[in-house]
Amino acid sequence: YGDRFRTWQGNFADLRDIPEVRGENKANGLLLDLGVSSRQLDAAERGFSFRGAGPLDMRMGPACPFDAAHVVNTWAESELVRIFFELGEEPKARRIASAIVKRRAEREFTTTIDLADCIEKVIGRHGRIHPATKAFQAIRMTVNDELGSLERAMEASLDVLKPGGRLLIITFHSLEDRMVKRFMQHRAKPWLDQPDWPAPRPNPDWCLTLPVRKAIAASDAEIRINPRARSAKLRVAELLDPTVSPR
Repeated sequence: YGDRFRTWQGNFADLRDIPEVRGENKANGLLLDLGVSSRQLDAAERGFSFRGAGPLDMRMGPACPFDAAHVVNTWAESELVRIFFELGEEPKARRIASAIVKRRAEREFTTTIDLADCIEKVIGRHGRIHPATKAFQAIRMTVNDELGSLERAMEASLDVLKPGGRLLIITFHSLEDRMVKRFMQHRAKPWLDQPDWPAPRPNPDWCLTLPVRKAIAASDAEIRINPRARSAKLRVAELLDPTVSPR
């Protein structure tokens, strides 16, 4: 594509810093493809996966202030429980956190396999999904502040899109999808109403319309080609002209 295509390395939370969308220059569309990439998962040295021995890293970029080893080996047990519950949606969060704290008192965790084996010993293995999957997700999301970055990126998108520009976001788990759904649906409501209000009130955040009302899931054909797409959901919103008034 010659000079029509440029790459920028960074966090999409920092959209406003990209020269092409500063000032009067606005984007026709933005596509946010969330989460870890297949290349990162498949590179054992990046420490994202327990399928191969690698360091407990999980950083998506050098700007991350700490790595996975720091979380696993130094965070309080209560904090580990919290992230496993909230970010991993892991029902056995307390047992996993307790086992991690007991084991690290004897010897720190250094590799992904070491941590995965510890978790598997605690909760056992049932079915095809590895028992460490949710805990690894929670640690990765913590290291990279993934939900915080998503929130900042969605807010920034409203500043860098031109009227009629579209925001497309691909999520891979329920936490992300709920955030995106709430963000888009709230800003697509011109009026807000509560049972104790005498009348509906204009929504000060109204700025979007939803050309596609529901999330789009991967087709069976796509999942056959790319099994990792099975949990993907795509949501779409369009930025309204700021001169439009609610009806």
